Amino acid sequence: MNDIWHMRSALNLARTGLGRTAPNPTVGCVVVGSAGYIVGRARTADGGRPHAETVVLEQAGDNAKGATAYVTLEPCSHQGKTGPCAQALIDSGVKRVVIAITDPDIRVAGQGIKMLEGAGIEVITDVLKGEAYALNEGYFLARTQNRPLVTLKTATSLDSKIATASGESKWITGEGARYAGHIERAQHDAIIVGVNTALADNPSLLPRVNGTHYKGIRIVFDTNLRLAGSDWFFNDIETNPVWLLTALAEADEKAKTLTAKGVKIISLPKKGECVDIVKALEYMASQGLTRVMVEGGATLVSSFIKENFWDRLLWFRNDSVLGAEGHDAISTLGIDKLENRIKLQKSQTIELGEDRLDVYRNNHR
Repeated sequence: MNDIWHMRSALNLARTGLGRTAPNPTVGCVVVGSAGYIVGRARTADGGRPHAETVVLEQAGDNAKGATAYVTLEPCSHQGKTGPCAQALIDSGVKRVVIAITDPDIRVAGQGIKMLEGAGIEVITDVLKGEAYALNEGYFLARTQNRPLVTLKTATSLDSKIATASGESKWITGEGARYAGHIERAQHDAIIVGVNTALADNPSLLPRVNGTHYKGIRIVFDTNLRLAGSDWFFNDIETNPVWLLTALAEADEKAKTLTAKGVKIISLPKKGECVDIVKALEYMASQGLTRVMVEGGATLVSSFIKENFWDRLLWFRNDSVLGAEGHDAISTLGIDKLENRIKLQKSQTIELGEDRLDVYRNNHR
């Protein structure tokens, strides 16, 4: 029972690092001394270093001798920019290490556990494994499927409209729903929109959450570089970079103009009328992104659904209707038979005052 309690505490610590530690996973570590008291607790630092174990062992000092360490991911066993966390645990004198889940990184993948056991430390694994996987799912997907976790987000009226007939969309949902959306933004490494949304809504794509300083990436699927010459989108570009995914070459004059403003131009092949989503996700993973959120518009969200490259869908609904003239949240999917409909599995419903958030999982990948 104590193992579960302390591991859940470590997982809760790690959860506060979502969207802040890429390309590393967010890891929590709690060290309980031989007398049964917590002598250290920490998560992976923003930016991915130092690792949680390093910080905790520094806190614990000599109190780590004979202690039990609870770690939400297998301690690393390789020499990177810092030394192996498994060796740090060995050197600290802990007698027992409880691990939630093993690390799929080929440089670790069980080697951290072997190092600990080889030093005579008792190792317990798979404690709250499912919760640990869910927490760092994006990291696991990046290592095993070469793509980040993809969250789709839409905010609509009750009849699934994202805007009025004239295109007015601010604000369909209320303050509670908008704040919940900003919290979700802050827990992702990058926010993605299509060029139509970027041009129509003038979004900052930055979370507004008190007490947080977000350093994420803003990504626009802009096949033909229609954003060329626009200035508003590039505020805070030094802190929050802007990537444009395009089918045009980096030598294109539009691309050169944007590059001069600090924009990163990423040339990718097209699939249909859009940049290839699979290639885009592979590129994001190669750059260390583990969690990305697609905020719209309808065409881009629908493309991710159609290609079946999504993991979570956040659907905010307001108790209002806009009628048939409004803009739909989902565009054409090419479904002409009921048997081909896309079935969603709801995992959670949250009431947010006048709004409701339904969270869906994709279990068909």
